[in-house]
Amino acid sequence: MAPSPGPDPALRALRLPLALTRAGMVAEQVLRAFWPLMTVIMLALAVLMLGLHDMVSVEVVWGGGVLVALGLFGTLIWGIRTFHWPTRAEALARLDETLPGRPIQALMDRQVIGESDAASAAVWRAHQARMAARAANARPVRPNVRLSRADPFALRHIATLALAVAIIFGSVWRVGTVAEMTPGSAQAASGPTWEGWIEPPRYTGKPTIYLADIQGDRLDIAQGSKITLRFYGEVGALTLAETVSGRVGALPPASDVAQEFTVVQDGELRIDGPGGKTWKVSVVADAPPTVGVAGPPEAEAMGTMTLPFTASDDYGVVGGTAVIALDLGAVDRRYGLTAEPDAREAISVPLPMPIAGDRAEFTEKLIEDFSEHPWANMPVTYTLSVQDAAGQSGQSEVYSATLPGRRFFDPLAAAVIEQRRDLLWSRDNARRVSQMLRAVSYKPEDIFRSETAYLRMRVILRRLDALSRDGLQAEHQTEMAKALWDLAVLLEDGDLSDALERLRRAQERLTEAMKNGASDQEIAELMQELRRASDDYIRQLSRQAQNENQNGADQPNSGSDPNSMQMTQNDLQKMMDRIQELMEQGRMAEAQQALEELQQLMENMRVTQGQGGGQSQGQQAMEGLAETLRNQQGLSDDAFRDLQEQFNPGANAGQNQGNEGRNGGQGRGQSHEGQGGRGEGQAQNDGEGQQGGGEGQDLQGSLADRQQALRRELDRQQGSLPGAGTPEGDAARDALGRAGRAMDDAEQSLRQDDLAGAIDNQSEAMEALREGMRALGEAMAQEQQQPGQGTAEGSQRARNRDPLGRDAGSNGSIGTEESLLQGEDVYRRARELLDEIRRRSGDTSRPQVELDYLRRLLDRF
Repeated sequence: MAPSPGPDPALRALRLPLALTRAGMVAEQVLRAFWPLMTVIMLALAVLMLGLHDMVSVEVVWGGGVLVALGLFGTLIWGIRTFHWPTRAEALARLDETLPGRPIQALMDRQVIGESDAASAAVWRAHQARMAARAANARPVRPNVRLSRADPFALRHIATLALAVAIIFGSVWRVGTVAEMTPGSAQAASGPTWEGWIEPPRYTGKPTIYLADIQGDRLDIAQGSKITLRFYGEVGALTLAETVSGRVGALPPASDVAQEFTVVQDGELRIDGPGGKTWKVSVVADAPPTVGVAGPPEAEAMGTMTLPFTASDDYGVVGGTAVIALDLGAVDRRYGLTAEPDAREAISVPLPMPIAGDRAEFTEKLIEDFSEHPWANMPVTYTLSVQDAAGQSGQSEVYSATLPGRRFFDPLAAAVIEQRRDLLWSRDNARRVSQMLRAVSYKPEDIFRSETAYLRMRVILRRLDALSRDGLQAEHQTEMAKALWDLAVLLEDGDLSDALERLRRAQERLTEAMKNGASDQEIAELMQELRRASDDYIRQLSRQAQNENQNGADQPNSGSDPNSMQMTQNDLQKMMDRIQELMEQGRMAEAQQALEELQQLMENMRVTQGQGGGQSQGQQAMEGLAETLRNQQGLSDDAFRDLQEQFNPGANAGQNQGNEGRNGGQGRGQSHEGQGGRGEGQAQNDGEGQQGGGEGQDLQGSLADRQQALRRELDRQQGSLPGAGTPEGDAARDALGRAGRAMDDAEQSLRQDDLAGAIDNQSEAMEALREGMRALGEAMAQEQQQPGQGTAEGSQRARNRDPLGRDAGSNGSIGTEESLLQGEDVYRRARELLDEIRRRSGDTSRPQVELDYLRRLLDRF
């Protein structure tokens, strides 16, 4: 066989792929040969467009021009010598290399041996047909334009970046100014010319404008912009005429080479002389800021006020102030308020501003505690004012409402607070306040629960009588108001060390709140106080039972009494939830009856110790927190999948492979079609006081409801943590407190459809939960190391450790979540990596392959 001397008709079908392949080879040769020339051209254009030649002397410009010319000449010669025009045969060879068996070369061959043999000729034709079929599938070959070997320092990229910067920040008109530096144009360069800039106020965020680049004769300029002009050439050839600055009196000459003024009004800007220009200037006025109250002030049970407000400005608000004044006309002037009030200045507090983000329009909340102020729980007026960077201010309409303060539900404490209010209202009320307090405390044995409170009352009365003989002074008024406030707080909160008494006080405060028509928020806080008091009481009973066992005392057997009943902490939780639900529904009579039943149960309660191989309190708490962490992880996964569906509505509802999360089953907690599901990983309550489940941890409903249920479950678990009073136990409680606050923030973000913010808060909650579990483990280890405690349990835990010294998995799981690496930096780094993976997986502009990989990582970890 021998190659054909000319083109074969069988190759006519390859004309288009062959032409495109050859064109690509030409482009490849051009880039490889002339990239140095293009690099020099781009660098020279960047320097000229940025005007760098105007900053140096003429000699330096000429020297640089010579170097550029030599560079252009050298790179052009090098490119011409390097360039090679690709031939048709080379294009065919490159195209043939991409096909199996090199069919193009086979089609170009001719049969030499056996041409006269019919059988051999038939085989040859079959071979040619097969090669022609392969060649018909030929596709153009992409050119190889990688220049990394030829340009190891990436000079071409540097030149491209410089040119891009010049295009954005420079001006193409500056290129022509280099001609003024030539010898023939020396006379022209000395002629009159000008340049100028418009610099808007910095707070507007607008860029500086070069006057020579403006097309047209109209200018829209922000109020307060500064205009700077420079005249070159013969003095007097160019003059300025303007009516935008509003300047009067002694003005600088119109022919000064440097002119600078501020735009304050509409008018005309004109440069008279050779090359002069005229503009009609319109000033864009800076609007004053606006502010308004967005809703009535709200108060917590402890008196903290929250006042929402909105503010806006065209360029951004820089600060604000809230002024609160007494609305004297709306005060019910009875009893101690009939006297003329002492003169007091209005309350002035700064308004909170957003830490980050745009301040052009925002909504914030003013949070302050005015419980101890004389105007607390009295009608006041709110006046808000804000300022912008230009010094302008805006003021809201006067808003009338009550100044929220702490509410006292104990009758005696409320009476003391009322007399304190009267004393602060007017110093003339001092004698009346003394008489009223004596009447209230006429029979101390009937109303005082604490001798300390009664003795403090007597001291206050004697001091008030002594100070009011010659007229109460302002400093004494403040002193007595502080003493009365401390007495009221003592009467309300109590100074009780006994857990049962604290429980009774919490129940009584809740009863008073129901009678006085407290708000839902106050009821929720008082219910939380009742839960904490109940947990303290149960812990005290548990410690008492343990001490009796250790001292050999006979403990009654709970199973011997046929009239006794067994209750777990989850049963108490359900009763409290039921009471709170009845109160929120307004069914106060039923709630009062349920509260009395709860009080009887708590006072008759006796804690029994577990028998046999039951779990300790610390183990139950650890398992409960682990379950809470798993549920929080699953909830975070559901929120993340909902966030993904906002960017990718066609997703398969989060049901693809690996959708369970690393904690097992939590990924299936709630479908994305809105049907509430129950997380598969939720532990079931075994009825013996385990803290892994319970009604408070119902995972049905929306993400926000599930987050709220999880927060309530964490509150319940916090009340049964061991290690109280130890550094490790306090550290665990602090960490769980941070986790609870992060859960509250996550719930609020979920209710506002801020999934990204909710995921961040959930990550903080999970990290705090892990820290709390580590601190709780340390507290349990400290208890086991104490002499005479935990011997049998410690031996059992030692047998359950793996060869690396870690505890084995609980609840029948294999392995442990405990990490080999310990330390703050390790966990901080792990959290940072997880947050970065979440951020990247939400970026829909990334390649699909990378997004799939990131989602697999999230499903795994």
